[in-house]
Order: sequence, then C-alpha cells, then structure tokens
Amino acid sequence: MTPPITAIGLLTADQVKDVLGAATRASSTRPTPAWRVRCTPAGFELHTDPRCAPPPAGQRELLLSGGAALFTLRTAIHALGAHPATSILPHRDAPTLLALVRPFAAIRPNPRLVRLAGTIPHRCTGRVTFRDSAVPRAVLADLRRAAEVEQAWLHRPGPDQLTRLRELIHGSHPLQLSSPAFVAEQRPWSVCGPGRCDGAAGHAANTMSPDGQGWIRPEPGPCSRARIDGTEPLVVIIGSLDDTSEDRIRAGQARQRVLLTATAAGLDAAFLAPPVEVPAARARLRTLLGGGLWPQAVLRLGRAIPGPQSTAGL
Repeated sequence: MTPPITAIGLLTADQVKDVLGAATRASSTRPTPAWRVRCTPAGFELHTDPRCAPPPAGQRELLLSGGAALFTLRTAIHALGAHPATSILPHRDAPTLLALVRPFAAIRPNPRLVRLAGTIPHRCTGRVTFRDSAVPRAVLADLRRAAEVEQAWLHRPGPDQLTRLRELIHGSHPLQLSSPAFVAEQRPWSVCGPGRCDGAAGHAANTMSPDGQGWIRPEPGPCSRARIDGTEPLVVIIGSLDDTSEDRIRAGQARQRVLLTATAAGLDAAFLAPPVEVPAARARLRTLLGGGLWPQAVLRLGRAIPGPQSTAGL
C-alpha cells in the first residue's frame, strides 16, 4: 500500500503532490522514466529505479533523464516560495540516490523561474514538422544562458559542422536500429495500426533519410509517414567540460532548462539522439566540437506546423 503524502519542509501535502506531478513531466528519450522520487522528512530523494534495466544508451542517458527530473523538481519547489537546497550524489553508500532536495528555507521566487515552472505542463518533445522560420537571436541567447546557469554549454553548429552532424546521424541511426534492445525499448512508441496511432512510424525518427539529403519529419495525419524536410533546422548541442556522473546530471538539468526556456519562447523541440547515444558517433561528435566539450544532448528547435503529431520521444 502506498503511504500517504505528507508535508515536507515548507510545503504542504497538496504542494508536495503538485511538485511530484511536475517531476513526472521531465524530458526523457526513454518510453518510461527510470527514476523515482522518495519523500522523506529530510526532503525529496531522487533515485534511479533499480527495477528498470539500464537503457540501451547506457548509464549516461539514465543520469541525463534524472537530471531533467531534478531541475523540474527544483523549479516547481522554487515557484512555491521554498528554496530547493540541492545535493547531487550526496551519499557514496547509496548508489541509486542521484540527489536530495530540501525545501526548508523561504525565498522570494525569481520571476524567470516562475515562468519556467508555468511551462512544465506544456513542454513536449516529439517528432514534429517544423516551419521554415528563423529563431530570433535573442531567444538563442536565452537558450545559451539557460545551459550556462546549470553549468553546461550550448553550442550551435556552423554550416560545415551541421553538414557533418547530419552525416553522423545518418551513419549512427542504422546502428541503433540493428540493436534488439533499442528496437524493443522503442516499440511502445511505435504503435500504429487500425484505429490506433499512439506512437510513431518506426522510420519517423527525426534523423536522416536513406539518401542523406534532408532531416526526416513525419507527415501530419493519422499514423504519420516520414518524408524529407528540406529546411535547415536550428540544431543545438548541450555539452559539459567533463563526463563524470555529476556532469551528466548537471547536463540533464541544463537540457531541461533549455527545453523549458524554448517552450516559454513558443518553440517546439525534438531530440536528435543517435549521435550521443551511439558511443562511436559521440566520440566523433566530440572531435567535431574541438575536443573540449563532452556532447550530452542534441536538440532540434523551431516552430512546429499545427496538426496531428506524435508525442513519441517525450
């Protein structure tokens, strides 16, 4: 039997429920989150879920997703007027414990964070069709600041880097599809049949076409089919100076802050996961970035064309 939710620190029981609900909306490239929040008198404990097998992409994506949940948790607490004092990896003898968040001190909420908290229910990453429109420079600057506040960096590839990135995606996605573990994990997101379309066509992966000439997008409509999107997208890479567990958790927080900042600016987002989930491709991407940053996430941002679209890749 699930124990009743009670007050923690300055938060009432109802506020604790709201905060937990917000945490479940954190971004992840997995069909289901591999982390859990435990409520204790000392605060909120964010744990990896030992019942879940490690993702095909390995421990790195698990830590990134945990970091995204941590930022969402922190932001929701902050918006309620409590300081989310956070310790990352606080106990070496508790290997599943990613972070402890203690909401015991009152603060005056920062309007910028309150705005981000308001976008949590609306943030969505999916396989969408993007308009051919530029993202304003001021918005790009806000996205960069969002990553830097969380001790990560956001890089926008130049034309030559973008071409090589497309080649990397084109080469690495087939490697993912050749992995039985990857295909099995993605199957819940790829359910299309008579009267049902709650996933995405298996080939509509926001990656590359077989001829490598464009970014794949799904056709709007029931059980969408992929076609070539010839527009040049805004692609950004979130990286860290090192690649420790703590760096990956911080990069996950940066990824979530960037996504919420994009949502606040009216932008839509899609993950471009193959170049960071395939180890060999990630190594090549790091070289492409000059070797100084460890790439942790690749995002495509822009304004989506309204219409029925898959939410796969939430």
